[in-house]
Order: sequence, then C-alpha cells, then structure tokens
Amino acid sequence: MTIQASAPPKTKSQALRSYDVADFPALTGLEEEWRFTPLKRLRGLATGVPVATASVSYQHPDLPAGVTARRIDRGDPRVGSVLTPFDRISALAYGQASDVLLVEVAPEATPADAAVIRVVGGGADGVAYGHTLVEVGRFAEATLVFEQVGSTTLADNVEVIVADGASLTLVTVADWAVDAVQAEHLKFRLGRDARVTHVQVTLGGDLVRQFTSVDYAGRGGDAELYGLYFADTGQHLEHRQLVDHTVPDCRSNVGYRGALQGDGAHTVWVGDVLIRAEATGTDTYEINRNLVLTDGARADSVPNLEIETGEVAGAGHASTTGRFDDEQLFYLMARGIPEAEARKLVVRGFFAEMINKIPVAALRERLGDAIEQRLRRTEEQTAVVASPTVPGQVGSVPQGAR
Repeated sequence: MTIQASAPPKTKSQALRSYDVADFPALTGLEEEWRFTPLKRLRGLATGVPVATASVSYQHPDLPAGVTARRIDRGDPRVGSVLTPFDRISALAYGQASDVLLVEVAPEATPADAAVIRVVGGGADGVAYGHTLVEVGRFAEATLVFEQVGSTTLADNVEVIVADGASLTLVTVADWAVDAVQAEHLKFRLGRDARVTHVQVTLGGDLVRQFTSVDYAGRGGDAELYGLYFADTGQHLEHRQLVDHTVPDCRSNVGYRGALQGDGAHTVWVGDVLIRAEATGTDTYEINRNLVLTDGARADSVPNLEIETGEVAGAGHASTTGRFDDEQLFYLMARGIPEAEARKLVVRGFFAEMINKIPVAALRERLGDAIEQRLRRTEEQTAVVASPTVPGQVGSVPQGAR
C-alpha cells in the first residue's frame, strides 16, 4: 500500500509513505532528507543490493514480571499497524526482516525494574534487517532499555504503541563497534492520556542515522524526546525527528545535546514538528544544543516548525552551536583545577541534564564513564578550539520561544 499526495509534497504531511521499496527512487544524495548523509558509507543499505545477508540477535534473559518478549511472524496483523516506511531504507527493512521481536507490557503492569533488551550485531559483512514491535497495555507504567552493541550493518524498524493511560520510558543506547552502520526508523503512537519519555543515546558506530517519529491517537498524549550524542574522529551521527500533532490538546517536548571532537566528526540533528489544522491546543517546544570541542568537527542543526492552526497553547524551537566558554574555564582554573579537568567538568555539566533523564542508576554511571573516556582523547588533540563566545550563542536561532 502506498500513501502519497497527487502533487509533489510541499509539507511533511504530504510526504510519501509506502511498504514497497520500489515506490522509492534510488538515492542520489541530492534529496533534502539525505543531503547531510554520506551515502557511500551506508554500504548496501542505500542500494538495497547487499553482498550478503547478515543477522542481529536480540537477548532478553531477565525480564521483570509483567514484561514479555518473543518472536512473531512478520505477517502478524499487528506488524506495520503503526509504522509505514517513510524512505527507501525503512521500506527495505520492512520487507526483508525475517520475523519480528514483540515486546509486551501487560495492562496495568508496573514492573519495579527496567526491562533490558540487548541488540547484538553479528558482524559488519553483509546487511542485517530487524523489526521490533513494543506494545504497552492500558494504564501500565514501565521502563525499557534497548542496548545496541557489536559490529553490524543494520536497517531496522521499531514500532511502539502506548495504550490509553499508559506511561513508557524508553532508553535506547547505540554503543556499536567502531565499524558499525545503522539506519533506523522508530515510530511512537500514543493513546488518550498516554505518555512516553524517550532518551536516545548515541556513542558508537561509524555511521548511525536514527529517525524518530511520533503521532497521537487520542487527546492528552504527551511525548518527551531527549537525546545525547558524542561524535569522535570520523564518526557521522545523525538524528531526525518528526512529531506529527493531529489530535487536539497534546504535548511534545524535544531536547537533544551533542558534543563533537576530532577531525571529520560530524553530527546532524533535524527536528520537524507539524501542528495540523485540527490539532488545536497543542503545546510543543524543541531545542538542540551542540558543543564543538576541537577543530575539524562539524555540527548541522535544523529545527523546523510547521503550524496549520493559530489555536495553540505554545510552540517554539531553538538551535545553538558553540565552543568552550573561556570564562567558565578561567573560573574553574582559578580555583586550582587543571585545564584538562576543567574541560571535562564543563562537558559533564553540559550532558548532565540528559543523563539524569535516565531512570536506571547503573546505566547513568556507565554513560558518565563512557563520556569521561571520550574526553580523555580530547587531551591528545593538538588543535583545541579557543573562542570568546559563550555556548548557546554561536549560531543561535531561537524562534517563537514561549
């Protein structure tokens, strides 16, 4: 099935949606959705003609009571009920995944512990395809953690259904091996008065491109999307969101923070929020902040807000990219803290708000240590950026702030 406007799309709401990869033209890199992505580094994902087919494994040995995980046939009618592929790679993954991992949280379940699922790559030779469906029952409250590790070339789709009155905290950690490549589409659908908090952490991989979309099936839906990413030498980390407000009286809040260091480190953040004519009473805000630590790194940040009604509770967006604040460093160094340690403290403070959104203490500590290890490499960089500007002011383009 194809969902497409009769004329070329002028807005995000008119963009092509299809389960058939043949409906999407071959990628050239000139498309708006792909202009930041180095297609050659996607290996077989961009062409759909991989050298061989690989696999990933899903490990979930100790799930708490109220949470189950099992494999189901991709022909199950629940598969694809929320997610319609939006691009060539997503459609390819939808058609090629051999089966689907179904994760269910029982209605009214309130597991005390987080449910952890590990997605383990089996090697970068060949292309792997994955599909995950998460169903959170009515009035349930749960925390799920997806840890992505190992070496792989992966195209995968993730559907998340949060039923009426339910609350889900989903933490995804992309800590792939240095040669890994991933292109992922993660889709949330929120029921009436449902709430989701998504914390997206991206540290590993050679090229990681993750697209997150949200839509609402009832009034009172609330989506909070947070992100933390740290790109090192040569890494390309790309995050895109589309929050589609189609129902009155719903809310969304998007906040992503990234740091970059090393030659060729490149991050991309594109945040799209669409408020349709019928979505009166919408309350939304999105912001992206980037901290450039060395020469040779590049951050692209593009917030977009499309409003089709004047009856909104609030709407705004902002984007900032900056370098170290010399005054902050001077303040810390004047109190006897060595420069290298002072820089670490500034970056840890920059990320602290995002890390504290994660409700799992052990994971917070582990991520803090991972960032610390990355910052040690900064000391070895020979070209540290020095600028009198304050982070949050270079390239700042706040618009419509409430």
